[in-house]
Amino acid sequence: MGIFNRKATTDTASDFDAPTTLLDDIAGDYALDITHTRFGFSVRHAMVTTVRGSFKEFEGTAHVDTATPANSKVDITLKAASIDTGNADRDGHLQTGDFFQADVFPNITFVSTKVEREDADTWLITGDLTIKDVTKPVTVELEQTGSARDPFGNVRIGFEGGVTINRKDWGLTYNAALETGGVLISEKVKLEFDISAVQSA
Repeated sequence: MGIFNRKATTDTASDFDAPTTLLDDIAGDYALDITHTRFGFSVRHAMVTTVRGSFKEFEGTAHVDTATPANSKVDITLKAASIDTGNADRDGHLQTGDFFQADVFPNITFVSTKVEREDADTWLITGDLTIKDVTKPVTVELEQTGSARDPFGNVRIGFEGGVTINRKDWGLTYNAALETGGVLISEKVKLEFDISAVQSA
């Protein structure tokens, strides 16, 4: 089970201008805006620094039911081969059998199984996260960051949040011991989400 992590990202709402709130009710069907959405992660390297990355190719949809949150649904697919940490050699290694084995398991998926609303702005999305051939439940806490109608007439909504997982739970066990003690790569991985979704016509 994932560990709740309200501070998965370093930015907070107070770091930016106040969000817009066009809609009193955001119920409806949405698709991810790929150019304004980020599925990121961070891990500790050699236990002295943090390496960050994201997936560049993905797709996803959501059905939002504000009156009955349990009827809401989220479905997301990330392309494992699109992983980007800013270093081609490292990205290539992450695509091998030591990690994602992207040639055999091209997709990382999340399908919701339970949706709850804690308050007006906080949603808890529980679902099945599948990496390679392992499926485990995680619960992601998302903060609704606003709603707006963009210059092209699209209604869009935003969410931010994340969760901390242990990669070993999905069979991602590769590591190397350090001479000074400890390991090269942390087992815990912070998943970080910045989501913009556009309402379907």
